Amino acid sequence: MPVREFLPDKFVVMVTKRGIIKKTDLAAYSNPRQGGIIAVSIDEDDELVDVQLTDGSQDIFLATRLGMAIRFKEDDVRDMGRTARGVRGINLGKGDDVIGMEIPANNTFMLTVSENGYGKCTSIERYRVQSRGGKGIINLKTVAKVGNVSGVLQVIGDEQVMLISSTGKVIRLRVNEIPVNQRIAQGVKLIELGGDENLVGLARTTSESDDESNGDDDPDTPDTEQQETQEE
Repeated sequence: MPVREFLPDKFVVMVTKRGIIKKTDLAAYSNPRQGGIIAVSIDEDDELVDVQLTDGSQDIFLATRLGMAIRFKEDDVRDMGRTARGVRGINLGKGDDVIGMEIPANNTFMLTVSENGYGKCTSIERYRVQSRGGKGIINLKTVAKVGNVSGVLQVIGDEQVMLISSTGKVIRLRVNEIPVNQRIAQGVKLIELGGDENLVGLARTTSESDDESNGDDDPDTPDTEQQETQEE
């Protein structure tokens, strides 16, 4: 996570695969040693999933692999020291993991994509604020056709995103071409995948006009045939 200045009243929020969340004052990381410093204590069967920067008074959104999500007030997580483990952010069901975290803003959408290439945008207002540590609400119906959730990304609607498959296939889509659906909807097919291929990556990217202004003539840029077909 890039940080220009270690400003006061800024916090680093971390979430792990097992749903543990931790908030620490940004200034606690302002004096790193050559070998690094401890950022969070993690259980043996757990791992860090995502990190976000907050102002201490925002909401936190967690999404899980089996299609659940929870939104709660950042105030529900007290400020802790660097070496602390954290507290439970979401109560996960059997076999479920946290796959992403976002800091909700007004008038935005949550883009959710699945392993089988499906995706949808849902208004952030559709996710009501709950208490930290609950089971959450349905974010995506993870039926066999759709598969489990592979990524979430908060979007405004006028940007572009990049989808990456397990075999290295990449396409770029305009967010405003992705339908806005209800929370429990399955979404629509965003990318065609092979038999053993899964969608594994989702990222915000620059627009085509930005690429042209930068003189990007690199043949390795993600303008594949699949992308051109999708955008047509």
